[in-house]
Parts: sequence; C-alpha cells; structure tokens
Amino acid sequence: MTTTTTTVAELQHRFDRAELDADRATLEDLIADDFLSIGPKGFVLDKRQWIDRHDQFRYQSLDVDELDVREYGGAALVRTVQRNEATYGDQHVEVATRVCQVWVDQGGRWRLAGIQFSPLAES
Repeated sequence: MTTTTTTVAELQHRFDRAELDADRATLEDLIADDFLSIGPKGFVLDKRQWIDRHDQFRYQSLDVDELDVREYGGAALVRTVQRNEATYGDQHVEVATRVCQVWVDQGGRWRLAGIQFSPLAES
C-alpha cells in the first residue's frame, strides 16, 4: 500500500467507527461540505441530512470487509462490502450492500465526498 492508500484506509475505518457510534463531531470533520450519498434505493442525502439521520437511525452492528482502496491523483475510491443491522425509528433494518466511497484531497486533507450503495447480488 502507498502512503495515500494507507491514510485513506485509516480514515475509512475512522468513518465506519463514527457511523457505528453516531459520532457527529467526527462525521462533521471527515465529510466534505459538498458530500452526497446515494442510498441502496436511490435516495440522495447531502452532508447535513447524512449526519442528521442519526436522529432516527441507530446501528446495532456494522461489519465492513473486502476493503479495496485505489488511488487516482487527488482522489481515492474505497470499495467494501457492508452488512449492518440497525433501527430506523421503530423499524428493524438489515442491509447487505456493496459500497463505493470517494475520498478527495482538499488542500492536503482527505475528506469523504461521496458514497454509493448497491444491494449485493443474490448468490
């Protein structure tokens, strides 16, 4: 791994931990201001909506594996498989998805610019 891919992998782990813990301060720090997320059913959330979803959304578990980091100049793609169990309001949610996250170097600081979720194919 290069220094950049190691740095981005560490930031990705930090982001995943912040998601699990609903650590809004860390999420605020790691996420770019113009961030967008595309959910597994096509909905789009900006940075504020992403962080504020923790008002109603709570992980019970968040397992991330198959980490693959690819560097492209001032950007890096992180691909993973994510399995989680959560509650949204009073609804139980279990999701298994492939996730692609885009990290960008903004003035020497890596920030998460986007996430896209895709349901795992049935095997």
